[in-house]
Amino acid sequence: MSSPDIASILENSRELDRLRKEQEEVLIEINKLHKKLQATPEVVEKPGDSSLSRLKSLYIQARDLSEREVTISNLLLNQLDAFLPSGPPGQQRRKMDGNDQKRKRMKSDSDISRLSPSMRSHIEACVSLKDEQVAARVTSDAEKDEWFVVKVINFDEKTKEFEVLDEEPGDEEEGSGQKKYKLPASCIIPFPKRNDPASTPEFPAGRQVLAVYPGTTALYKATVISTPRKRKSDE
Repeated sequence: MSSPDIASILENSRELDRLRKEQEEVLIEINKLHKKLQATPEVVEKPGDSSLSRLKSLYIQARDLSEREVTISNLLLNQLDAFLPSGPPGQQRRKMDGNDQKRKRMKSDSDISRLSPSMRSHIEACVSLKDEQVAARVTSDAEKDEWFVVKVINFDEKTKEFEVLDEEPGDEEEGSGQKKYKLPASCIIPFPKRNDPASTPEFPAGRQVLAVYPGTTALYKATVISTPRKRKSDE
């Protein structure tokens, strides 16, 4: 292996490290926006708010960095393969198969392996919502802004989308069956755990919240008038 070849490999390795650091910075910003939108989803309705546009821009940047990382990783693999001693045909074939498997694993696992601890924690929290009831904005029409209680069927770690089921669609819905939706994380608000009082946030008077219409799965926007009195039970 000549000095120029080694220098090229080292340069690509440094580029790979730079890409991963930049990805971590982008994913931290994405996680901050996710938390902001989960805590105050009504912010996107304010005139001039650019939260969703900023989130889209960050996702595009993360995708481009990911594709660049795969390109550099494959280039490094090819550079290293070129200097490996060749063996019998069967051995060479096994080596090529192994490289193909590495590339496939890199593509399938890249969304998780590159994530910062905070982003991994966010994704794990999303995955853990399977079979749980959550609040979901199921309409794309900003004027309607309809929220319902739905059940999480699955969370796709690649597309970052929830698949949810409206178990009790209204009478005006077309058809009488249950309806499924695919929604981004920004349209989902988890409910506090019943067996974990510490997970229940305290809403001061004046805070805008989503409340459930009694006897339905429909949610409406409301304003907190007074906070609940302290009780011995957790309910």
